[in-house]
Amino acid sequence: MDPNTFPTKGNLILAKNSLALALQGFDLMDKKRNILVRELMDLIEEAKGIQSQIDQTFRSAYSALQKANMEIGINTVQTISYTVPIEDSIRIKTRSIMGTEIPLVQYDTDGDIPTYAFYSTKESLDATRQAFEKVKELTIRLSMVENSAYRLAANIKKTQKRANALKNITIPHYQQLTKDITNALEEKEREEFTRLKVIKRMQTKKKAI
Repeated sequence: MDPNTFPTKGNLILAKNSLALALQGFDLMDKKRNILVRELMDLIEEAKGIQSQIDQTFRSAYSALQKANMEIGINTVQTISYTVPIEDSIRIKTRSIMGTEIPLVQYDTDGDIPTYAFYSTKESLDATRQAFEKVKELTIRLSMVENSAYRLAANIKKTQKRANALKNITIPHYQQLTKDITNALEEKEREEFTRLKVIKRMQTKKKAI
């Protein structure tokens, strides 16, 4: 048997303190969950907006690409595409939202400079390059937002489990323990009071004799 469940005043104080701590913990978990849910909802809306921009930009980019293929030739466009440098400047940092590490993606824009001569190309190629650069930027932003949303969702699930454990297990346990110890102490006090009355009555009778 757990010694902390014995009906003593010390254990009653411990049970009340544990109950107060559990209630405070549940309140904090509930607030944390609400904050994370709001952040997640904002990220979902942001992701929808970025995805919409990506779809529109992709359509514009492929339209410009088709025009460039017709004006300067598919082979020429393909040759120019080989000169586009590989994107290797992406850096990932993090920030914390209620203990959740959220990625912050950064990259250099120096590589956005055209790698072809203007005199031998058409304006449609410039439009194609700019549109696909925009797609790259939006894709990087979308990956950051979606990854953040995934991490927040995982933390919300974990927070919810902890809040449920406090609400359904820990808090009821200490509420019942506090009640049981209080009832036992009150019963003990009543027994002690009755015993003292009996002793006092017996002492009074002895004095009368």
